Parts: sequence; C-alpha cells; structure tokens
Amino acid sequence: MALKAISLFTGIGGLDFGFEAAGFGTRVAVELDATCCRAIRLNRDWPVIERDIHQVPSEEILRTGRLKVGEADVLIGGPPCQPFSKSGYWARGDALRLNDPRADTLTAYLRVLRDTQPKALLLENVYGLAYKGKNEGLERILGGIEQINRETGHNYKPFWQMLDASSYGVPQRRERVFIIAARDGMEFEFPSATHGNQHDLFSGERLEPFRTAWDAIGDLPAHPNEPGLKMGGKWADLLPTIPEGENYLWHTPRGKGRPLFGWRTRYWSFLLKLAKDRPSWTIQAQPGSAIGPFHWNNRKLSTQELCRLQTFPDGLEFDCGRTDVQRMLGNAVPSLLAEVLAREIRRQLLSKPARSKSLKLLPPRREMMPPPARTTKVPKKYLVMEGEHAEHPGEGKGNGARARQRVAA
Repeated sequence: MALKAISLFTGIGGLDFGFEAAGFGTRVAVELDATCCRAIRLNRDWPVIERDIHQVPSEEILRTGRLKVGEADVLIGGPPCQPFSKSGYWARGDALRLNDPRADTLTAYLRVLRDTQPKALLLENVYGLAYKGKNEGLERILGGIEQINRETGHNYKPFWQMLDASSYGVPQRRERVFIIAARDGMEFEFPSATHGNQHDLFSGERLEPFRTAWDAIGDLPAHPNEPGLKMGGKWADLLPTIPEGENYLWHTPRGKGRPLFGWRTRYWSFLLKLAKDRPSWTIQAQPGSAIGPFHWNNRKLSTQELCRLQTFPDGLEFDCGRTDVQRMLGNAVPSLLAEVLAREIRRQLLSKPARSKSLKLLPPRREMMPPPARTTKVPKKYLVMEGEHAEHPGEGKGNGARARQRVAA
C-alpha cells in the first residue's frame, strides 16, 4: 500500500512524481493555477482542490484526502515565495498568524502542517530563501515550526540544505533549498552527492559522472514535429554562431568569437546553448525570445525534452500552449531529486525503506554521443556591432543597480 502524501502548491506535480516513484501516493493536491490542475487531471487521478490555499480549510484537505489528523505520512510542497521585508511581521519572535487569510504562502503551509500533523514534512524553495543576511523567510519557517511544536506537543525538528539537482543524477543544474523534519524529532541526514566530476571531497567516495543532456534527450527526434520551436527575434541568426555549451560571452573580447558584446553585460542565459556532454542549465519558467538554454540544433527545447531534463516520468500529456508548458515545467522540482529525498524520508524517518535499490527516474547512460554541432559564420548584419565594449562594472554597480539606488534614495 502506498504511503500517504498531502501535496500543497502542487503545480504540475514535480515533487509528487518523485514521491510517487518512491512509493508514495498523493491523497490530495491543492493548486490554484487552472492550467496546472487540468494537466494533473489529464495525467493522474489525484484528488485536486483547485483554489487558493488561503481559502481552503485544513479540514477540507483532510476530508478530500480521506485522512485523519496525524495519519498522513508526509506533507510536501514548494510555496511560491514573495520577497521578504525585514519588517516586524518577519521578526523571529513575532507570533505567526496561522489562521490569517491574508497570510503569506509560507504561513499557509505551516497552518496546514499544524492542523494535519503529518509524520514528516518536506518544504522546497528557491535557494535565495537561505541567503545569508536575507534569510527572513527561512527564519520564519524555523520559528513557525517551533511555535507549532508548542501548540501541538509534537517535536518537528527541521533540517535544511541547499541541493544542486545535478549532484543526484538529474541532467540539469538547478539549486533549491529543502527543509525536512519528522514529527517525533528524529534526526535527518541529507544524502551525499552521487554524481559529479571527480571524487567527493568530503567523503572521499568516487562519484558517478554527471548525467548529461545527451543522456536525457539523445534518443529523441533531432527535429520534433512541434510548433513554436523555431527561435525568433533579433538574435535568432546569431545563435548558430555560438558553440555548444556557450552563451553570448563567446562574442565578447574575452571570448573566442567576435567582439559584439561587453563582458557580462547580459544575463547568463542570453543565447545559452546546451552541450551534449554536460548537464543542462536551469530550465526557465518565463524565458524571453533569446533566453536559453536552447537545443544544440539552434531551436527551443520541445515539451518532451523539457520533461526529460526535469526527469518527469515519460508519457505525460498537455492540453495547453507552449508558453504554459514552459511555465509549468520551469517552476517544477526535478522529479528525480524528489525521488531521492522521498526514499531517504522513507528510510530515515518512517522506517519503511524502499525495497528496490534502483531509482526509477534516473536517466540511462547513452553511448555513441555525436560530436558537437558545427557553428556558422557571424552574419553581416551583426558585424556593425563589432568594436570595443565596456565590461560590466561589477556587482551593485551596473545600470540596473544604480537605478534602484536612485529610487530608494
């Protein structure tokens, strides 16, 4: 029988697919976005509450999942995080207003935690949540869990760590913060990295090589029959001049191309292209026309390719446009990383280790990797940009930073 999960802020189900692979069943999912809810219902039979979490009583969540208080094995979710101020509301000592309908998404997650009292919890968020000096959100979560322990008599003991998905076999570099706790106060140890370039410097163990973009999508059609994959806009004809694994920096004075741009004067993902022999860079939820990563064949990534790079299970269907697909997939947690953590939660916190040692969502290794795609010459229309270009002046000194400083003043 599957272990029981309550899923909040489910999105397309990246966390849920991973927990599913580890032997958990989503008993109830809460998601506001209608497109995500349609996709969930198209692919899974999870009971979905399609409303704002602030308008969903915890009792309804339990009722929909056919659960009693304390019966769920795990509560999972990645609350979308607005920027946190250093106002009194975020001060560690200020009591959480868990029942306030105007509360933020983190507080809503904590309210459901207090009311459902699962055996374990997993909360995922962007790595900025734990930035030193800007970690009000993390401190609020940890303080909120302390408050819940006082109110319920339980002993949730949170452990948190920032993880890069590529270190666990995901063919994509993606950093996220995870908070995990058990109701009875059991210690949790995050799993060591299993994939990398060399020996693990901390354990001395030899790591498996990173799973690569070729491992993930090398068996898929080179030219998918999917509309909307052709790159458009001003820079479309410049992309074929950039080698695999490079970005616009190729065409700067420090690069090996033509001096068309200043060093670090654009976003890193500008004209960014996948390399077959490396993990993908982070999939963006709302990329611009020239924001990658792009396929080495100089096009946007197909829906199936995006799913593979996110280690979603094969066979998912979508009934929406490409923009919505990109948004849903770009906002999701790589499912393989969720599977890895779910198996550790089973083993360490629930005393129910998975029977199989193999990961279901780990991409296979693919042999016969073709050589890098050949580049083309820079079209004449871009050569007028050649010349000396000033480099970015440094962190906090660029045009954007100066503009923000003027507004603040």
